[in-house]
Amino acid sequence: MEQNDRKGWLYLLPAILFLGFFLVYPLVDVFIYSFEEGYHSASQTYTGVGLYNYSYVLRDPYFLQALKNTVLLVLITVPLSTGLALLISLGLSSLKKLRSLYQTVYFLPYVTNTLAVGLVFMILFKPTPYSDGLVNLLIGMFGGDAVDFINGPYWAKMFVLCFYVVWIVLPFKILILTSALASVNPVYYNAAKLDGASRSRVFSRITLPMISPTVFYLIITGFIGAFKAYSDAVALFGTDLNAAGMNTIVGYVYDMLYGNSGGYPSYASAAAILLFAVVLTVTCINLLISKKHVHY
Repeated sequence: MEQNDRKGWLYLLPAILFLGFFLVYPLVDVFIYSFEEGYHSASQTYTGVGLYNYSYVLRDPYFLQALKNTVLLVLITVPLSTGLALLISLGLSSLKKLRSLYQTVYFLPYVTNTLAVGLVFMILFKPTPYSDGLVNLLIGMFGGDAVDFINGPYWAKMFVLCFYVVWIVLPFKILILTSALASVNPVYYNAAKLDGASRSRVFSRITLPMISPTVFYLIITGFIGAFKAYSDAVALFGTDLNAAGMNTIVGYVYDMLYGNSGGYPSYASAAAILLFAVVLTVTCINLLISKKHVHY
């Protein structure tokens, strides 16, 4: 028995070393950096240890704006993308003909480069000297006024960013949910049909409970992915996200390290730890909720 345990730990050793070196050690290192006040990158020295870095970050208007943008992005895109993916997956699962074609069409945005999709969105939404953009042309057809969705008001930019994020994450969620729906035992549906159950009751009593682990997985990963959003905003609004007012927490961390405000690893570390704490809290809340609503 002891020999088998040793073999098991030996097999796990490469993964443990990999995770320790690339995950645990950087996390501990960032945690230490976040308390070092007045850290100087060149000399690797600092003036003291305390909570000043956290105090500075929490009072920084750029961080507060990034926090607001990130929270709005999470609250809007995660429920919306998951709900849309579930509706589309239900529609695909009921199709007999051309199901594979529709699945391929819905999956195409997932394998397309993020920046390429961003350029397409800029063409659709950004006014040019020659045109107000395709979306504004459609708005004008219904008697509305043109809106600059890229350099205009905050609500317009947030709308485009949320639309873009939903468009990017939707294919993966559709793929996962379609597979989950296909794995539901048809015996349950046949029994419900014999009992004369309505479609809404079949969905709420059979389909949703059976695929609840998959839905929960998508919600958890959706929250984590939305909190880490950065390249989505860059693809739409460029690298100077602070000037556009559309920075995210990850973008704020990057700017503190390498951007125009770069050279402040202590501030960046404090912001990264705050983001880690927020994501961990949200994940724990979801885990507690899942105990009552997820059926394994």
